[in-house]
Amino acid sequence: QVQLVESGGGLVQAGASLRLSCAASGRTFSSYAMGWFRQAPGKERVFVAGISGRGRSTDYADSVKGRFSISRDNAKNTVYLQMNSLTPEDTAVYYCAAGPRTSRSPADFGSWGQGTQVTVSS
Repeated sequence: QVQLVESGGGLVQAGASLRLSCAASGRTFSSYAMGWFRQAPGKERVFVAGISGRGRSTDYADSVKGRFSISRDNAKNTVYLQMNSLTPEDTAVYYCAAGPRTSRSPADFGSWGQGTQVTVSS
């Protein structure tokens, strides 16, 4: 399994941007599909964005399409989530995850980071 550490969360006002990073251990990072999920208080963890191992395909939840962008740098073992035009509804703990294939289901990802809090004030 790969170990993941997220960073980049914080408190911002509505309309602002943030970039989350997820650093992975190991030498086989490019073999993993990566996903970003988020979990708001009292709600289940939901899919936000995903990217294939070599970055050739991406997927986004409808709620973030056009505002968020996922990318990866396999030379740095890092995946990013650029978040623009943030709204209070984006407030959640954001988790990155690694798995064998791109998927919107948390159950398909075997490695998870500890999460980073994103809070958007109105």
